[in-house]
Amino acid sequence: MTDQLDHVSGATLDEIISRKLIDLFIRVGLIGFLVVYCYYIFRPFIGLMLWSVILAVAMYPLHAIIARRLGGQEGRAATVLVLGIMLSVLVPATLLIFSFADSTHDLIRQVKSGGLQVPAPDPAVAAWPLVGGKLHALWNTAHTDLGALVTKYEPKLGIITKQLLGYAASAGTGVLMFLVALVLAGIWMAYGAAGHGVALAIAGRMAGPERGPALVSLSTSTIRAVAQGVIGIACVQALLLGAGFILVGVPGAGILAMLVLLFGIMQVPALLVSLPTIIYVFYTNDSTSVAVMFAVYTVAAGSVDNILKPFVLGRGVDAPMPVILLGALGGMATGGIIGLFLGSVMLALGFQLFMAWVYRERDARAGLETVAK
Repeated sequence: MTDQLDHVSGATLDEIISRKLIDLFIRVGLIGFLVVYCYYIFRPFIGLMLWSVILAVAMYPLHAIIARRLGGQEGRAATVLVLGIMLSVLVPATLLIFSFADSTHDLIRQVKSGGLQVPAPDPAVAAWPLVGGKLHALWNTAHTDLGALVTKYEPKLGIITKQLLGYAASAGTGVLMFLVALVLAGIWMAYGAAGHGVALAIAGRMAGPERGPALVSLSTSTIRAVAQGVIGIACVQALLLGAGFILVGVPGAGILAMLVLLFGIMQVPALLVSLPTIIYVFYTNDSTSVAVMFAVYTVAAGSVDNILKPFVLGRGVDAPMPVILLGALGGMATGGIIGLFLGSVMLALGFQLFMAWVYRERDARAGLETVAK
């Protein structure tokens, strides 16, 4: 009799455990299905939403200043800020993008038609070490018979042409995404206090109530440091140099400005682009005074990052250059022009969060030692 009761009791316990496991698997399956389905629905907008959040976090201090001037009206302050950025930044950037597309189209047309005239090489080029002879021969061939040179390198030029046209289309798409992201960023800033509360709640759920605020603070400072100190300064530098290229009439001014922007984000000196343009202007411009003024302006505009970056990055997190470089290159390879910005910010943010986790115990011990003293 006792054995039968034990058998019944054991069977009942097994059934209860089985039912609980089945319920658990069903719940986990349903939650997993919901998460995956929501991801596939939201996937086309992930880049746009990330971009808008980055813009909102980066611009929020300026939004707070405007809101105080307007008597605490968050919505009106966000509207004023978004419209001001569209007028002061977006218009020159749009002109630069159109110049880039026009320069690409004109360059391709001139190369195909043979109307592109390459100036004669300087004899001193042949005396350059290692590459002087080959460079002078190639330059001289381009000067005397550009058509033969184009025919020789036609397959490679075709690949480059497709890439340039792809970058031009990506740049136009990036401008449109920036417009939409800027409007969304204005909405996020208008509800900044509520959004900050949600961020604190999520971070507290992920890292605990004690480390949650520190996680939010670190993420905010990293985004602002990279967005303002790296991407923002690179955009200013590209706009200044691009305006100088257009005014002097440098061929492919839009392409050169986009190269300056790319190099600026990758922390590569703009001198790699500005120095050849200075040499070109000195060789082709009839007015020496114009060439000298262009050289002075180009050197000053190319050095703006050395002046502004210490002020901006000094107040935030100085992300290492290789991290910014890898993020920019990887983001551009996967997401085009818009990925160039997102990649650098997101990889820098991930790096800072990872390093904060690595050194968390050390910082905690240092804090305890400081309190003890």
